[in-house]
Amino acid sequence: MAGWLMPLEEVPDPVFAQRMLGDGVAIDPTEGCLYAPCDGEVTVLQPTGHAITLRAGDGMELLMHIGIDTVQLGGAGFDPQVKVGDRVRAGQALIRFDLDAVVCGAPSVVTPVLLIAQDGLTITGKHGGGMVAPGEPIFAIRRGDVSAEASTEAVGETAFRDVIVPLAHGIHARPAAKLREVLVPFAAKVTITKGTQSADARSPVRLMTLGIKLGDAIRITAEGGRADEAAATLAALIESGMGEKADPTTAAAPSPAAAVIVSPTANEPGLLAGVPAAPGLAIGTARFFRLPELTIDPIGKGASLERARLEDGIARVIRAIDGDLSHAAGPMRSILAAHRSMLDDHELLEAARQAILDGASAGMAWRQAVRPQAELLRQSGDAHLAERADDMVDLERRVISAIEGVQDAPLSFPPDTILLADDLLPSQVTALDPAQVRGFCTVRGGPTSHVAILAASLGIPALVAMGAPLRAVRESETVILDATAGTLRVAPTGTQRSDARTRVDARAAALAAARAAAGAQAKLADGTRIEVFANLGSVRDAERAVAAGAEGSGLLRTEFLFLDRETPPGVAEQTAEYQAIADALQGRPLIIRLLDIGGDKPAPYLPIAAEENPALGLRGIRVGLAHPQVLEDQLRAILGVRPIGIAKIMLPMIASVGELRAVRAVLDRLRGELGIVENVELGIMVETPAAAATADLLAAEADFLSIGTNDLTQYTLAMDRGNPAVASGIDGLHPAVLRLIADTCRGASAKGRWVGVCGGLASDPLAVPILVGLGVTELSATVSVVPEVKALLATLTLERARAHAAAALACATAADVRRLAREFTA
Repeated sequence: MAGWLMPLEEVPDPVFAQRMLGDGVAIDPTEGCLYAPCDGEVTVLQPTGHAITLRAGDGMELLMHIGIDTVQLGGAGFDPQVKVGDRVRAGQALIRFDLDAVVCGAPSVVTPVLLIAQDGLTITGKHGGGMVAPGEPIFAIRRGDVSAEASTEAVGETAFRDVIVPLAHGIHARPAAKLREVLVPFAAKVTITKGTQSADARSPVRLMTLGIKLGDAIRITAEGGRADEAAATLAALIESGMGEKADPTTAAAPSPAAAVIVSPTANEPGLLAGVPAAPGLAIGTARFFRLPELTIDPIGKGASLERARLEDGIARVIRAIDGDLSHAAGPMRSILAAHRSMLDDHELLEAARQAILDGASAGMAWRQAVRPQAELLRQSGDAHLAERADDMVDLERRVISAIEGVQDAPLSFPPDTILLADDLLPSQVTALDPAQVRGFCTVRGGPTSHVAILAASLGIPALVAMGAPLRAVRESETVILDATAGTLRVAPTGTQRSDARTRVDARAAALAAARAAAGAQAKLADGTRIEVFANLGSVRDAERAVAAGAEGSGLLRTEFLFLDRETPPGVAEQTAEYQAIADALQGRPLIIRLLDIGGDKPAPYLPIAAEENPALGLRGIRVGLAHPQVLEDQLRAILGVRPIGIAKIMLPMIASVGELRAVRAVLDRLRGELGIVENVELGIMVETPAAAATADLLAAEADFLSIGTNDLTQYTLAMDRGNPAVASGIDGLHPAVLRLIADTCRGASAKGRWVGVCGGLASDPLAVPILVGLGVTELSATVSVVPEVKALLATLTLERARAHAAAALACATAADVRRLAREFTA
């Protein structure tokens, strides 16, 4: 298979890593097809289609096991192309599989390729590792002298044990290996019989041919020395379940074809879980979106002609992007800038030109240049970089369309569509008509992908990383998308539809009222003042924020000035941008976050070495301290904003008082050089557990504290918020996160400092009452939800919010907190 070849020791399963089944290699696949590595006969094909054994020449047997614990998928996503007894040739397709479904549904998709242990057979000439393609040699097999230890017929006692198999997935590769291992101390010959078929218990491959499933009755027969002990040991191991024991009250699992809906909770059939990308509630009809691949002639008609076509196509896309950039704002502007930068990538262009010289057409050359780079991003091990692969795929399609002179048909859907897709490209999200598409759900994607960011900015409810169960939803089925709660309800009852419709209508009315009253100061019902600010990324964002009733900006992201360019912005350029945003806010406060980049958001002019875990490396304020000129220029630019003091400074990723003091020293020196006597506030972001735990120490020297709940959540829970594999477990309302927020508010209050929240929780209507009750006095939300947040605050009293927050802190899980919050706001 195509993928990244690695040694067995790196397989995340001791059965394979410790060579219990045999020696070999493993491949982390990049495509969904397993091919025959040599000529042979199919001797074993697991009923679930995830593993296959070939008998090659001279009695050698090869086991290929797609993924780890993939037996639990019950065959979903696997499509065997052969059957037991078939003779196959090297390179013939054995099993096709849905790579995305396996990635989402199994702990790992790493595929061991093993030579089943057998006396006299050894592996030589293993491939050194790295990317491999189908047909490339990965190892050789040599037959040596068979062990001189003579085999003897079993003599002596015979023992029997009858067992009912309690393993949820029967005896597959892992249990079979454990059975062989436990028999090592025994000389007895041991067989396992199911029905009329028997197999040597020491042969994992033979055991798997029996197809032993949950509830099957099997007989263990031992002959020879210590036979009774061997049979008893084996029976006890099987009856223990080996860590895979099924719930005795659970009926046999239905066939994959019958499993139309996979429910995330036993009490909620028809309810699918996903990761919220953009909040909201919608009712509609499920419709799948599948964009066909562009058909292109792979063979060129001459290098000169094809190179001209390539350059013309790229030029057309550049002109279109430049035109869009002239009026784009916020997230869309940063995404377009990233795409524009990719088109100037010298290595990408050279790869395409070389492919043309090798005979490819312009379109094929561009595809051959882009796709390997996209795959490298997907395989990088960094979730944020993996999500950028979608941008490259998007750009591939745009350039090929320009080369071929074709255009995708405008995206059009019937009214009240809830769009379902494996994934969406950024350009496809921006082309959605909110009047037609009420929301969307994707199998893949992450909460920090450009698709998620665009959905939030457009106000379209969206769930991502829903996994393979989403594909089981029937076309034209009625669904309720509650992106705030992270659920998609399929085929709701009449009562559920009616309740959801009532909530949608009430929300629409409340939103209209909130927008009408957006100009008023934000206060609780008892008169307590709570400031409601907006998170910004451009002048256009600032203009929209003022129109929405925002009272300032609690977070100006400055990365838009620094990324997707070859040199850093100068002081004058930065000051001009900050001043324009301050002017657009018309005298309202502006909190500017210093540059927050690192290995996950690199800039070409900053020499940041590749890191195994960028989230724990040189990131945030650490970058500024490591590159003092960049830090000094940005501080100098902010000090140039007038009136002095309107622009406050906020430090990202603070973990110690020492970092704050270091920046304070630079700021005070620059103020002295510029003759600035007015106070310029310097605050910090609380994004690490360290900052929350030492909030009192930081508050003694910072002018304010603002909590970045997105990063605080991922660091507290040790889960990467950009990784779909764990994204469903990430929730800022986890009691551990809430307790750190409470600690931050207490520590700051003791020093007379205010605390704000500029992360995702500030835009979550379920979280807002809890945050206020914990002591937060400033909320910086997404521009589109500012009116709703202000309207929600007007319904609260501080006493009620505090009681609610205390109850939330006593909850055991994030799900409990959300349940409590829904009851509170109902």
